Amino acid sequence: KEEPWETTLKTTVVEVEAGEFRGHRVSLWDLLHSRYIPEENRKELLVLYQAGELTLEQVKTVVTTIVTRAAAA
Repeated sequence: KEEPWETTLKTTVVEVEAGEFRGHRVSLWDLLHSRYIPEENRKELLVLYQAGELTLEQVKTVVTTIVTRAAAA
């Protein structure tokens, strides 16, 4: 059974103008599991989000920033 926080990440869609995501709407879940987010960062973000220390909006900001910077590098 899927956890509610997991469902939220899978159904929250963002637009990222970077890399292969340019011009597409993609879920936060897919961004978190993309090659642009190192595994240790992904684990840390998920732990903080699950614990309620990060809001959905904060996760969205961090993830899109990491993906945008990594794709530009």
